[in-house]
Amino acid sequence: MFGYLQVDKAELKVREYEAYKSVYCGLCRQMGRDYSFLSRLALSYDCTYYAMLLLSLTRGCSGFDDGRCRFNPFKSCKFARCEGDCYSKAAALSVISVYYKIQDDIRDGSFFKRFSVRLIQPFFSHWRKKAARRYPQIDEIVAEMLRAQFAVEEETDPCTDAAAHPTAQMLAKVFAADAGDETDKRVFYEFGYHLGRWVYLIDAADDYLKDKKRNSFNPFFGVEKEELFSYMEGILNQSLARAFDAYCLMDIKDFKGILDNMILLGFPLKQNSVLSRLREEMNEQSV
Repeated sequence: MFGYLQVDKAELKVREYEAYKSVYCGLCRQMGRDYSFLSRLALSYDCTYYAMLLLSLTRGCSGFDDGRCRFNPFKSCKFARCEGDCYSKAAALSVISVYYKIQDDIRDGSFFKRFSVRLIQPFFSHWRKKAARRYPQIDEIVAEMLRAQFAVEEETDPCTDAAAHPTAQMLAKVFAADAGDETDKRVFYEFGYHLGRWVYLIDAADDYLKDKKRNSFNPFFGVEKEELFSYMEGILNQSLARAFDAYCLMDIKDFKGILDNMILLGFPLKQNSVLSRLREEMNEQSV
């Protein structure tokens, strides 16, 4: 998970944005309770989205409490109350995902990146073990994803779909695990698969120039420069469209306005931002 699942703030109602922030703050507080104060550094928009989706599907939000920000006690904020383990699952996914991202950085990162992540590795190793004891299925799913990703990147010129498959399958399995019956499981799997595929590919687009400079793996390197942006837009739009088709079949009970905003406006807005920045940087390099 990489922080791309964001809202389009400009198109949200004020009360909707306040509700979104209250879920973000509620998840932050839960991470501090379950792991430690520093574990809140792993908080991401992606896991906030996962928490909000779980709260919506289970009607797990029972109201809102006033409180103080855990990082800035002088700042007041609201916390969405959670009935059940929606926050705990999202918190576990947060620390587990960051732990395995650290393993990936140690394997493929630059010297300075490897050095910096090794400093925080012991903390996340401890938190990941704690999360894995409570949610072993999530840990195994993410670990399997990383093993599959390493295998794909060792292949000679793997296709884009093969490169995106491990992350797509990881999110598909995480979402499907929360389904109540076989029909929901198929819908949740489909939604998670295409959303995970989009997350992987937008991250690859975001890192395109950085990966080229470091000679790291990127699934878009095999695409001709003249066709690069049309190819990126086509494959990313396809993933979002397929995810939206599955999303329409989900029984969204709460926070529907926010979740609709994200998949219809927030994710495309983020995609346009990433591709526009990449286009500008490539144009500057060609001058």
